[in-house]
Amino acid sequence: MNRVTPKGFRLHIGLFGRRNVGKSSLLNAITRQDVSIVSATAGTTTDPVEKPMELLPLGPVLFIDTAGIDDAGGLGALRVQRTRQVLDRTDLAVLVTEPAGWGDFEEGMLAELTARKTPVIVVFNKADTGAAEPQVLERLNRDGVPVVHTSARQGTGLLDLRQAFLDRAPAEFVNAPAILGDLVPPGELAVLVVPIDKEAPKGRLILPQVQSIRDLLDNDACCLVVKDRELRTALEHLARPPKLVVTDSQAFLKVAADTPPNVWLTSFSILFARFKGDLITQVQGVRAIDRLQPGDRVLVAEACSHHPIADDIGRVKLPRWLTQYVGGKLEFDTVQGHDFPDDLSAYRLVIHCGACMWNRRAMLTRIMRCRQAGVPITNYGLAIAQSLGILERALQPFPGAIDAFRAVDPATLARDGTSDRVVTECL
Repeated sequence: MNRVTPKGFRLHIGLFGRRNVGKSSLLNAITRQDVSIVSATAGTTTDPVEKPMELLPLGPVLFIDTAGIDDAGGLGALRVQRTRQVLDRTDLAVLVTEPAGWGDFEEGMLAELTARKTPVIVVFNKADTGAAEPQVLERLNRDGVPVVHTSARQGTGLLDLRQAFLDRAPAEFVNAPAILGDLVPPGELAVLVVPIDKEAPKGRLILPQVQSIRDLLDNDACCLVVKDRELRTALEHLARPPKLVVTDSQAFLKVAADTPPNVWLTSFSILFARFKGDLITQVQGVRAIDRLQPGDRVLVAEACSHHPIADDIGRVKLPRWLTQYVGGKLEFDTVQGHDFPDDLSAYRLVIHCGACMWNRRAMLTRIMRCRQAGVPITNYGLAIAQSLGILERALQPFPGAIDAFRAVDPATLARDGTSDRVVTECL
């Protein structure tokens, strides 16, 4: 079992349904482990329970067992809220019910998952206690919703459920996009600029850097890793220029000065804006920086929860650069992890990290929420490059993104000026 695969590289499979329909028992049966506590008492599962595992032939997955979404009362409302947060990051949903339990609740859940464009499998658990109603099965079949009959107690139907996982897995998971592989041909060289600062884990590189190196190797490209102050010397030692230089966004100005104009330049954060989200929408969103006025509120969103240091990028450096660019004090709020305001109307802009710890659906869902609220969203690297005046230089590998940036007039940009078509197609 591969326990070191990051969550963001795992297919997120969420189990949803009423209380006491056997979601936890089903997860325990699939994993052959007592992952979730099982009890006849309704509402035993409280917070979502995550279980990473290798599910062949799919590969690394993350099962998420949720509390019954029909829970009631004050504590129940909190459980339901936690469960709905899981919907935002679910790649593949399993709607669990009982043979005679299909009703308005299940219809509503199926409608919500369909609206989110989340692939769904309906599981009639406890098949040893009876059969599902024929008219329900007929309609689900007519609508193209796969149905599996299981008995977690007897261990039946589990192979059928595994096959359904494979059949319904999103194509973007089965055929994962490249980070750099489509930009650097086999045999060509990419230079990765990795500053060693206080936020770099001792003895290790941060996740986007590691993933970028692996992606280059997987695509038979060459990779040279240097610190920012060694870049100029490293380039002088090369017999011919590299195809691409990738830098940490915090070192943009120095790296841009040391990189020849004929060599593509971008940042890890911008690469992950494309890899984990939607680059075009976030490039369009960065134009909102030109419309910011002193006193405007900006939301900075970090996917991971880390202890901020004295010169933290999201809390210190990025606000400082934007304040200098705008020419007056802005109001910044910061959220971490899966916390995100329900009401975004107070914000003129959302600036998101690269979401290296997340799966792509979670990031696309957040982009869609901003789109629905009419609030532009952009990315750390894009915002930094724009505030430093080098955005088009940082978008050299992505001519379509440069066209999108030039096409948006910041003076007339509507608050809902992000691309609904692009985000909808990605979802």
